[in-house]
Amino acid sequence: MAKAHKLSDLSVKKISKPGVYGDGAGLYIRVTDGGSKHWIFRYTLAGKAHWMGLGPYPEVTLLSARQKSLEASRVRLSGADPIAERDTINARKRGTVTFQECADRYIASHRAAWKNVKHAEQWTSTIATYCGPVMGKLPVNEIDVALVMRVLSPIWTTKAETAGRLRGRIESILDWATVCGYREGDNPARWKAQLDHLLPNISRAKRITHYAALGYTQMAELMLSLRQQAGNGAKALEFAILTACRSGEVRLAAWEEIDLDSRVWIIPQERMKAGKEHRVPLSDAAVAVLEQMDQSTKLIFPGRGEGKALSDMSLSAVLRRMGRGDLTVHGFRSTFRDWASECTNYPSDVAEMALAHAIGNKVEAAYRRGDLFEKRTAMMEDWAKYCGTIQSGAGSVLPQKRSNTVT
Repeated sequence: MAKAHKLSDLSVKKISKPGVYGDGAGLYIRVTDGGSKHWIFRYTLAGKAHWMGLGPYPEVTLLSARQKSLEASRVRLSGADPIAERDTINARKRGTVTFQECADRYIASHRAAWKNVKHAEQWTSTIATYCGPVMGKLPVNEIDVALVMRVLSPIWTTKAETAGRLRGRIESILDWATVCGYREGDNPARWKAQLDHLLPNISRAKRITHYAALGYTQMAELMLSLRQQAGNGAKALEFAILTACRSGEVRLAAWEEIDLDSRVWIIPQERMKAGKEHRVPLSDAAVAVLEQMDQSTKLIFPGRGEGKALSDMSLSAVLRRMGRGDLTVHGFRSTFRDWASECTNYPSDVAEMALAHAIGNKVEAAYRRGDLFEKRTAMMEDWAKYCGTIQSGAGSVLPQKRSNTVT
C-alpha cells in the first residue's frame, strides 16, 4: 500500500520547482512555472483520470487539503463523482441550478434504463427545442405554471402528441429537481388538478399520427423494384419487410443474434419495444438477404463509418429513390397485418405475435407461455412468397393509424 502523508508543512513551503508532488491517497500539490501552488485530488471514474482542484496554497493548508481529499475520496467510494457532487452543493448554495442543467442530469442518470439511444436523443431534442428558449437558463426553482404554459401553449393543439410527451418530460425533470433539493413546492407541469384547468384535453384520436401503408396487392411490384436497388439500406429495408420487424430492430441487428442453421433471429429484450426477447423465424427469402451481407462485421447492415449503424433516414431514402416517398418503413408492418387478415386463415394472435405486440387480454397473457413460433414460421414463409408474386389488380396506399394494433 502506498504511503500517505509524504509531505510536511515545511517541505510544502520549500517546494519551488514546477511540477506535481504527491502526498499520498490521491492528494497532490501542483507548482506552476510562476511559482504558485495549488492542491489537487486525483481519482478515476469509468476508467478515466480526473483532477479536482482543492484550492491554492497557503490559503488552503496541508491539513485542510488532506481533509478535503479525504471527503472527496469518500464521495468517490460511494459511487458518485466528487466534482459533480461539489458543483451540486455549490449550486444549491447559490440557488442557480438551471432547468437545462437539471434536464441534462436527469437524462444522463436515466439513459441506461432507456431501451435505445434514440429515446434519449428525443428527450434532449424536445427539451432543447421547446424549453430552452423559454426557461432553459432560468433557475429551476423559478419555474412556475406560467412558464410551463409559455412552452406548451403554442404547440398544444398543433403538435398535440409532441406537446403531451413534452409536458410529461418537464414534469419528470421538475420532480427529480425537487427530490434533489433544487426546488420546493408543487410541480407546475402536473396535469391533474392543475394544467387540465388551463389546457384543452386533446383526445387521443387527435394525437394519433398516420403512417402511409402500401396496399398489400402492390407488395410484389414494390419488392421487385426494391431488389434492384443497391446498398445496405435497400437490403435492410427488404429484410424489414420480410420479417415484419421495426426499422430500429433491423438497423441494429447483429450477426450474433442470427442462427442460420435453425433459421431464427433472436432479438434481445433491450432492443424490443415491449422489453421482451423476440424470436423471428427466417424465411428462405430472408435468409437469402443475409447471405448477401458481409459476416465479418458486427452489424448485419452497417452504415457509413466503422461500427456505425444505418440511420432511420437511410431506409426512407431508399423509398424516395424508388419514387415512393409517400410510404414509410413502419407502414409495411401494417401492410403485412392487412395481408394476414385479408388473405390468410392464420389466427389474428399469430399475426400479432409476429409483430411482437403484447397480448391485450391480461387473462390470456397470464396463461400463454409459448410464442407460436411454428405457426409464425409457416406464416412468414407464405408472406415472403406473396411478396415475390405479382398480383392482378392494384391496391392503394392506405393511411395506417399508430395505435395498439400496429406499432
